[in-house]
Amino acid sequence: MPRAIISPSVLASDFGQLTAECKRMIKGGAEWLHMGDHFVPNITMGAPILSCVKKGVPDIFMDCHMMVSDPEKWVDDIADAGGALYCFHLEAAPDPLPIVKHIHDRGMKAGLAISPDTPASAITDEMANAVRHASRRGGQSFIERCVPKVSELRARYPEKDIEVDGGVGPKTIDVCANAGSNVIVAGTAIFGAQEPENVITMLKASVNSAQAKIAAARAVQ
Repeated sequence: MPRAIISPSVLASDFGQLTAECKRMIKGGAEWLHMGDHFVPNITMGAPILSCVKKGVPDIFMDCHMMVSDPEKWVDDIADAGGALYCFHLEAAPDPLPIVKHIHDRGMKAGLAISPDTPASAITDEMANAVRHASRRGGQSFIERCVPKVSELRARYPEKDIEVDGGVGPKTIDVCANAGSNVIVAGTAIFGAQEPENVITMLKASVNSAQAKIAAARAVQ
């Protein structure tokens, strides 16, 4: 079954001490760090920041959520800067498979993201077989109506990493975990906690418990 992965969103960190903040999250039990909304055209808070963090934390796994209109244009920049996972929006890529190939050719994992108004059925089996990771983008606050999409994707793809991003924290983790998400993006809930390691541990425990129940239910079907 997919393992729990907590990916704190660096948008909630102290940008003045970003490298130290990333190290603090990793020490607290996070395996990935999530960089998202600031990867947009015409501003410099994308690959340059990732490159700086990579120098300070060479082994970091940077989960890059590319909310851009032309995702194919940024693959090389993010790869050169040290990105590990390049997740782009299906809404911005009518033909995603060539982009997935480009991402893989550059040594990164590929992921597909869908926005709240896009049905899970938009991700076809051909697309899913080409990537390891699917993401449901939630926005700044938790959108409960999107939870059934997670359940649908988990039923279709029991071994894929399925990420939920947007308003996830201690109060909403069980809903996401029980739906089948195993990759959890959380910002303020982690960076704003006095003891972020305790929040990370709790989020992981919820995911692992839910995944065990989902696997057990699948085994008796």
